[in-house]
Amino acid sequence: MKVQGRKDITRVMREDRQAVDEALTRGVRDAMLRHKKDDLPVVIERDGKIEWVKPEDLGF
Repeated sequence: MKVQGRKDITRVMREDRQAVDEALTRGVRDAMLRHKKDDLPVVIERDGKIEWVKPEDLGF
């Protein structure tokens, strides 16, 4: 059995950027939906400040 080597993250980001962006978008959306479902706030950074966003204000 052949062992796969480590992937060069710079190459992956350059060659598969769209796939990486789509995966990140799906991950964030899933996390936001879980927070909303569980009635938990989300912490975000906006204009250099930390803010708590209520579940009803998430927009998902």
